Amino acid sequence: MTTDTPRQSLAGKVALITGGARRVGAAIARELHAAGANVVIHHHRSVDAAQKLCAELEQSRPNSTLRLSADLLDIASLGALVEDTRRHYGQLDILINNASTFYPTPVGEITLEHWDDLIGSNLKAPLFLSQAAVPALRLSNGLILNIVDIHGMRPLRRYPTYSVAKAGLIMLTKSLARELGPHIRVNAIAPGPVMWPADGVADAALQKKIIDRTALKRSGSAMDIARTALFFAADAPFITGQIMAVDGGRSIGW
Repeated sequence: MTTDTPRQSLAGKVALITGGARRVGAAIARELHAAGANVVIHHHRSVDAAQKLCAELEQSRPNSTLRLSADLLDIASLGALVEDTRRHYGQLDILINNASTFYPTPVGEITLEHWDDLIGSNLKAPLFLSQAAVPALRLSNGLILNIVDIHGMRPLRRYPTYSVAKAGLIMLTKSLARELGPHIRVNAIAPGPVMWPADGVADAALQKKIIDRTALKRSGSAMDIARTALFFAADAPFITGQIMAVDGGRSIGW
């Protein structure tokens, strides 16, 4: 369920969300949609989840969603996401680079395939999709919002490749903010312990260890990220180049 409010702060806006069918991406889609935005849900393999999410949102506001499929590692196809969005809605106001790949790559076991996959999904795709979106976003004085990770600032043990990729996305955020102002804002959200990995790599003991080192002594939720995304999209016209940690204080209790 979304925290729907009567304030339609994004009415008439169009948001493209990569990896928007599940988990944090779906929560962001619901929150922006509740604020009045038309949402474009990108997915790769999560076809059923994307269809169900679009059907759910269409019940409250018909013709307010678009579902697009693409492999973000196929850089040549990224421009079509922007063009299909513009063809359908006539504009693009918000690009949220949310799609991510996450798994351990201990030193000694890292392969070129690991590198290409993790750097590709977490850094290369956001760069080239953002570049493709620049002309449309410039017309709308739009926003690029990257979902990074607190482990892009402090490395996660056994995840060096992922940590490097997210660190690169943090620097890309700052670099694009400088390159694309004054017409396009570029910011990032760095989640902490918000949603545990679906593959179960964070067992109960590891979860407890992480929470014990978090100032608020609890996990967050996808909605914490979604509300922050709405803030950047609707209420932060003078903020660019910033990385907002949404981590319950995890990054100050290392």
